Amino acid sequence: MLTVAHLLHEVGLKLCSGEAAADTPVRWVHCTELLDPTPWLSGGELLLTTGMGLEHPERQREFVARLVEHRIAGLGLGLGFTHPVLPQALLAAARARALPVFEVPYELPFIAICERAFSHLVGEQYKALRRSTAIQGRLERIVLDERGLDAVVRVVAESIGGAAGVLDRHGETIAWHSPRRTVPDAERAALSQAVARSAAQEGVEPVLAGRGVILPVLGREQAWLAGVSERGPFGDFERLILQQAVTVVALELMRLRIARDTERRLAGDVLAEALTGRLHPEELSARLRPFGLGDEVAVLAFATRDPVAGEPLLAAALERAEVRALVAVRGPLLCAVVDAAGRDPIEIARVVRPKLSAALGDVGAAASRAGAAHRLRRSFHEARCALEAVRFANGDAPEVASHRDLGSFQLLLSLQDDEALRTYCDSVLAAVEEGDAGYADELLRSLDAFLEHNGHWERAASQVFCHRHTLRYRIRRIEQLTGRNLSSPRDRIEFWLALRGRELAL
Repeated sequence: MLTVAHLLHEVGLKLCSGEAAADTPVRWVHCTELLDPTPWLSGGELLLTTGMGLEHPERQREFVARLVEHRIAGLGLGLGFTHPVLPQALLAAARARALPVFEVPYELPFIAICERAFSHLVGEQYKALRRSTAIQGRLERIVLDERGLDAVVRVVAESIGGAAGVLDRHGETIAWHSPRRTVPDAERAALSQAVARSAAQEGVEPVLAGRGVILPVLGREQAWLAGVSERGPFGDFERLILQQAVTVVALELMRLRIARDTERRLAGDVLAEALTGRLHPEELSARLRPFGLGDEVAVLAFATRDPVAGEPLLAAALERAEVRALVAVRGPLLCAVVDAAGRDPIEIARVVRPKLSAALGDVGAAASRAGAAHRLRRSFHEARCALEAVRFANGDAPEVASHRDLGSFQLLLSLQDDEALRTYCDSVLAAVEEGDAGYADELLRSLDAFLEHNGHWERAASQVFCHRHTLRYRIRRIEQLTGRNLSSPRDRIEFWLALRGRELAL
């Protein structure tokens, strides 16, 4: 770093005042004869002048005051033109304000000082460029070696000499590293709030006063790279490192997103296979093992308006809760198969549900009991049925539904013989499925809506998107095919049990 003392030592000059500020960094060297050059200066410059227009002591004092207020690094006065010696009024004002001032002899041209300073500044910038290029290459190797976002953030933090982290659009920390000290909670909270405000107002970049810098990460990830200095505001080099790191962070987040998408697709396939009930217990355990799931698992089920959008949120919430899980969307439900060894599934669901509700609105939650991995199919249906059983609880639904809320579903789930369950369902519904094969799905869907709405024609018709007269026709058709009467409570109960059992037996 070029300072006033360093530059004067190289050109063989001495300070006449401001020795205490001799280590002030020199950002640039500027020559001027204006009485007020400050509108064209940005601070940190070393000013050279012959003092034209500074004949009067009052002007000299005003000139020094303006330079100090504008944070000028120092002043060199060329002798032999307007002033044969350094004016006493100017020198006294400089000493009073600790402004470095030095004499420039007539035989030493200003260009010699400028060239020496510019050589230093260009050399420093070249060194900074080489350092930043080396750091950029190091960050790129981390991405190529797939060492993860934590490794990227660690290198950034070490390079800027402070703390660094990546935050998501909600201000939640994705990765964070502080090599020397812990960043105070207040500063971390300020970072999170700045990001959250920016995310809520699209197009507004977050601003943080003091020692923090926040930069938006380009791409689909909607994240921010944050840096916190340990020694006051960041310099140009540290800001350059952060700017370069933004691209690397974006690439790493994209790689992670692709990996997560692939894992989610695989998770969906594994769950679909497990629910068929056709996998051998050893094979099912082998399929679950890559997700960190052991021999004891439970299923969490969440009803939300957008289960696909909730999938990454649920995965992140479970990860923060240190719960190993397989997360997938199954029909209208967002599901998670969690490792239940030593954990209460209901408590896990209670912890992650607020995270989903904050982003997706109202969310229903249910959890199965912990059970053997090879009984995963039963655990899934237990959680799904518990969620359905409390759907019409009129405000009395628990925060997380469980086996205690199954009601009539307990009867169906207690049947251990799937073939017996299918036989019962066929005895009630086969006439519909076989008698009008091309229209059977619509008939059964209409029957389900009719039963769920307790025979209310308007609400049931609205659910299946048809006119109430169309619904009446479908119900009569079902009665004709089955020989049953839906005005009979007994037939209604058997139809409902058959429809629910059909879901379990599929």
